[in-house]
Amino acid sequence: MAMTKLEMGAAAQTAVKVEEKLFYNRYLVDAGRPHITVRPHDTPSAALLALTRICPAGCYSQADGGQVEIASDGCMECGTCRVLCGESGDIEWNYPRGGFGVLYKFG
Repeated sequence: MAMTKLEMGAAAQTAVKVEEKLFYNRYLVDAGRPHITVRPHDTPSAALLALTRICPAGCYSQADGGQVEIASDGCMECGTCRVLCGESGDIEWNYPRGGFGVLYKFG
């Protein structure tokens, strides 16, 4: 069943941006026990550099010295970094302890 132009226009006006939905998620920080760590390195691999651009939560950044760092607060636990760096061992990823991590408002 195809939508009419009027219906498509109404749907576009009521559409909610992903960023607006993500704002409602909450993250309970497990202080001192991050669930992701970056392996110490002098020069980051191509996969680590890619994480600074493709992590949907923006958790990875490149420090002044060139190393890639993570601030796991706000991690959506989507697994992008696990897929990208799983074989290389550039990161260590574990599930957060029970009760900690992302709390999705809209599933």
